[in-house]
Amino acid sequence: MKILKMYLGINLISYSLLFIILNINVFILEHSILRFIVYIFTHVETLLFIPGVILIFKSFPKSKCLH
Repeated sequence: MKILKMYLGINLISYSLLFIILNINVFILEHSILRFIVYIFTHVETLLFIPGVILIFKSFPKSKCLH
């Protein structure tokens, strides 16, 4: 189950970063930084980065405190 969470998290992050990088190319060519930020926060493809990070961190084993 932990491997599946890690795999799914990595895929979600890769998918969202692909769209962010593609839009950086458009930003460099003709658009403003405000439009780029609005794109990142309003499209589902780029917002998948957050659940991807959460899935990866949940797949790590819990560390036991020495207290």
